[in-house]
Amino acid sequence: MTSDPDSFAWRTFKYRIPAIVEEVIALNAFPDDINRDLQALKQEIIEGRIRGLREAAPDVGFWVEVSRPYIGRSWLEVPWYWAEAFFYRRVLEATRYFQPGPWHLFDPYATKKQAEWRPDAAPALAAKALEHLPAEGFARFEALLHHSLWGNRVDLSYNVAGDLARLSRPEEDKANLLIDDTPRIWEYLTQQARHTLVLITDNAGTELLMDLALVDFLIGHQLVQQVIMHLKPQPFFVSDAMISDVRAALEALRHGDARTAALRVRLVDYLHTGRLVLTTHRFYASSLFYFEMPDDLRAQLAAADFVLLKGDVNYRRILGDAHWPVDTPFQRITAYFPAPFANLRTLKGELIVGISEELARRLSQLESDWMVNGRRGLIQARL
Repeated sequence: MTSDPDSFAWRTFKYRIPAIVEEVIALNAFPDDINRDLQALKQEIIEGRIRGLREAAPDVGFWVEVSRPYIGRSWLEVPWYWAEAFFYRRVLEATRYFQPGPWHLFDPYATKKQAEWRPDAAPALAAKALEHLPAEGFARFEALLHHSLWGNRVDLSYNVAGDLARLSRPEEDKANLLIDDTPRIWEYLTQQARHTLVLITDNAGTELLMDLALVDFLIGHQLVQQVIMHLKPQPFFVSDAMISDVRAALEALRHGDARTAALRVRLVDYLHTGRLVLTTHRFYASSLFYFEMPDDLRAQLAAADFVLLKGDVNYRRILGDAHWPVDTPFQRITAYFPAPFANLRTLKGELIVGISEELARRLSQLESDWMVNGRRGLIQARL
């Protein structure tokens, strides 16, 4: 809950979310009426009461239904994930995203995302990662999976984690990996032929390039016949990747080095031949948890041989964003998920399961904010 005393959820709505509104205003040349609506949203978060959507849009009926228990309450006394999801939907209302006119389908976070595509930013980090990969086999897979994991630190809604990503050292990262099911995932993917892997993405920018490098390995080394990337249907959580961001990522790969340029050529070929598919679903920009997913999405995931979920929010959505004891078995909570899967996540929320109480105590003694500062990560599988 955003009302949990001095929690990261509380601090998010007390400080981070109002700052995101100010940044959206500063980074875009919106007209005065849009800026007024954004400022009104900020004031509502700081001292007002939650109101429902007032626009006509295809998803309004959904939001009316799921928001009914929370309308009229303070933003600091509601479920954290619902509040975040509804906030990002309210930003799109304020910026006229769904309305005809000059701002129709305009990404209010595009300027911030574009900074990640500079040659000295994400393309340079991808080039460096590709330069130092082991030659083949498990070691190469492990390196690419870990790059995909730690790329999750570069979250444009959370500068602390992003700064950490650019200063990280491989030996420190390995020590900060609290759960590492990489060997189990490798064994699962190699013990027999696998056809389809679904990759449920998180952030654009650096993380997306690392994801694409992993996709290249999975297809090129025939661990799977096809990768289906599930992306957000609209701007969400500042840097979450949409299909348009994959197109931007492919263009950015031209500006790294010869390795990233060659990676781009292979990925474009995979797209043209159907070995790589880009898709989306309304669920991914909703306030629902995975145990509430619509039947059509459940069927898509059930048809996959393996699912990779990226990022902290997907972890929270898998576990219902609840205060589970840390030693609760991951397998037990996630038994409902319709396919074998793994979550790759750097910790940016006060939730983790599958570790001992003793380890949690030691980490708390080392760093009081170990669950939210992005330093630690996990690769946690249910096979």
